[in-house]
Amino acid sequence: MEENCVFCKIVSRKAPADIVYEDDRFISFLSIDQKTPGHSLVIPKEHFRWFYDVPETGEYFEAVKKVALATKRALGADSVSILTLGFEVPHAHVWVIPRKEGDGHGTNIDFSIGVKMPPAERKEIAGKIRECL
Repeated sequence: MEENCVFCKIVSRKAPADIVYEDDRFISFLSIDQKTPGHSLVIPKEHFRWFYDVPETGEYFEAVKKVALATKRALGADSVSILTLGFEVPHAHVWVIPRKEGDGHGTNIDFSIGVKMPPAERKEIAGKIRECL
């Protein structure tokens, strides 16, 4: 665990998060900067800088797939975009972004778009995703 890493703090429960999935090696939670409602991040519990540094890459993407399919079902999304950017926080993370026609993003995710949601709505969305796992 990296002392100053916000994602490591989420893993250790020293920082709050709306958790949607967790197993022995990975955890997923709603992004603080929602691109669409239900946008989550999937991270390894152990600190790695980049997704390709994670030794269990296959298991990692199985966790991403579980979250993506549950998100699609829970929110009635048309599709789910999966991105491995990783510049915002220096801890490996995969973005899982539910997509619907007319979500304002067009073909590609517009990073300038953000969706503000009250905490109660975030908790409700996280709960719906958890129920579909």
